[in-house]
Amino acid sequence: MNANNDLSGKVALITGGARGIGKEIACEIGKRGATVIITYLKNHTAAKTTINELNAKGIVATRIKSNVGDETSIQTLVKKVDEQFGRIDILINNAASGVMRSANQLSAKHWNWTLDINARGPWMLAMAASHLMPAGSRVINISSPGSTRVLPSYFAVGVSKAAIEAVTRYLAVELGEKGISVNTVSAGFVMTDALNAFPDELGVKDIALRPTPAGRAITASDVSKVVAMMCSGDAEMIRGQIIVVDGGETLIHG
Repeated sequence: MNANNDLSGKVALITGGARGIGKEIACEIGKRGATVIITYLKNHTAAKTTINELNAKGIVATRIKSNVGDETSIQTLVKKVDEQFGRIDILINNAASGVMRSANQLSAKHWNWTLDINARGPWMLAMAASHLMPAGSRVINISSPGSTRVLPSYFAVGVSKAAIEAVTRYLAVELGEKGISVNTVSAGFVMTDALNAFPDELGVKDIALRPTPAGRAITASDVSKVVAMMCSGDAEMIRGQIIVVDGGETLIHG
């Protein structure tokens, strides 16, 4: 392994790390030597299973229940990490939620829930975690194609993803003063439980399976490897950028 890609001695906090892309990120970062902390909200069984799988691979990993859309829960999360590990070198804001409704069907409650978890939460967690982050630390936010293109019933989620990309640019400057780099990885359409939440009639799952210039569909592993690279020393001079991992899908499908 390239020394710059070695994450040994690093402590990585990955929100929503029990399943899907978050789980793959936890595994990839752990394989590169980092101690891994995943958060989960409701699915205790999935979180426990993921930790057991990581431990079986020789990865030091633990789980903490946390609602990243709630300020008090975020403060409690950071306090627990501080007590157990004393630092955070890598923060992956992966946890996401949302209500699948068009703009005229969405309630204010739906809007607030989605924005709190997908945009407000990552901002608050990044600021709280920054107090435990030494120079050279990384914050990676996870976005999606809905930040720049209109998808069926994706109104609130799409807006929240556009917001987190803007948050990325601002925090890249503000936290850059502390030696912390902030970027976003925008994952293309990956077949996960989250994508399965889309009703079949919307055709989003069909988008995930259609050809890309890379000759195949994107996988969670593809995304996790890019995230891990962005956490490495090789990415030191990448700041405030949106790194799209979609196999070139947007080049031919818009």
